[in-house]
Amino acid sequence: MIGQSKIKDILKRVLALSKANETEVFLAVEDSALTRFANNIIHQNVAEVNSTITIRVAIGKRVGVTTTNDTSEGGLARAVENAQTIAKLQPENPEFPGLPKPLPVQSVQPFDKAVAGASAEWRARGVGTVCAQSKAAGLNGAGALTTAVNEIAIANSHGIMTYHAETYINLTTVVMGSSGSGYATRSGWRLSDVNIEALGQAAVDGALRSREPRSIEPGAYTVILMPYATLDMVTMLDFVGMGAQAVQEGRSWMNDRIGQQLMSPAVNIWDDGYDMDGRPMPFDFEGLPKQRVDVVKAGVPQGPVYDSFTASREPGKSSTGHALPSPNTYGPLAFNLVMGPGEMTLDEMIRTTERGLLITRFWYTRVVHPRDCIITGMTRDGLFLVERGEIAYPVKNLRFTQGYVPALSNVESIGRELWTVGEDYISMRVPALKLRDFTFTGATEF
Repeated sequence: MIGQSKIKDILKRVLALSKANETEVFLAVEDSALTRFANNIIHQNVAEVNSTITIRVAIGKRVGVTTTNDTSEGGLARAVENAQTIAKLQPENPEFPGLPKPLPVQSVQPFDKAVAGASAEWRARGVGTVCAQSKAAGLNGAGALTTAVNEIAIANSHGIMTYHAETYINLTTVVMGSSGSGYATRSGWRLSDVNIEALGQAAVDGALRSREPRSIEPGAYTVILMPYATLDMVTMLDFVGMGAQAVQEGRSWMNDRIGQQLMSPAVNIWDDGYDMDGRPMPFDFEGLPKQRVDVVKAGVPQGPVYDSFTASREPGKSSTGHALPSPNTYGPLAFNLVMGPGEMTLDEMIRTTERGLLITRFWYTRVVHPRDCIITGMTRDGLFLVERGEIAYPVKNLRFTQGYVPALSNVESIGRELWTVGEDYISMRVPALKLRDFTFTGATEF
């Protein structure tokens, strides 16, 4: 770690070098390591320490952005000069509201010394556990175990000066046999957030259960989504329309529906940067404090998340602390989403299903149309027919084309356990779901 004091000194030096009307500095420090495995053996161990500085300057209504990882005095001076040169060459943006003024930021400390101290040997032992489980079952295990320490700091010429340190751990594994595969992943900031042995065994069990799948006709089915599949639904809803820019441009699934009953009353989705069971981060990439935002409450869309730019377009609105790093043409994004839990276990969902499909996860999903968040994609790593309250047998993967919004209006039950998965500063906590009438449009050969 560079440490808060030294990082703030770097930010102050950059601000002092700038001759622009307004200047913003974002510094990200990453100390990460990854142990990757395939064919039940470790084949790669990589470690990276890097500091990246992004400088945004405004000369009147002209904005320039540059990025560097040269933190020497000369490197910082060149980066500031480049940002100013870029700004002078830009056309004026009449909508640019200026950089934000400082607001109080509540501290949060998702830092685990055990994760920070995790060695290559420790990761090798963890990966070795998964490889041994896979090999003992006659299967082929692959994946990666990552540990990291990150520091994030943002300052601007109006007085914003924020700093945040975190630890991060993630395990992702796919275990394959000749005709089936299993999948498991989990992330967090505490070592205890990722149970390597349990995740490895879950992937192995999935691969064994999914062997020799049978063909099944596409159509509309009751589906039980494991949290990995729910994760794709929440992620797509976020990227397709939870940000204010998407709503302002008329391309969100929320448009003309805010305040209306759109999904099942059981559906609640919120964003909370202070959720210690996720991957908390107390401010956004403009240095503004994150606010809890109820995006969907009892099935009713409440409204999108904002950054300072999109908030300036609407009278009476202010940033909710959801700005992305500059340069950003995408608009604000929710980083710390939670879908509220229900009362049922996954086993109970299966026992109460007369006929349906149990889905491990979705894969290769793409947006067909933002209205209703219509998505096409496939199932992967375990698809099972459920009959009379039991898993009958594995079936071959299916392709679907389905609106995620109407799917969430057909919720029958929600799991009571939330799984945490995240990367690239984004974290989501999601449950299993049981839905009616999920439409599959094609079958596969595997």
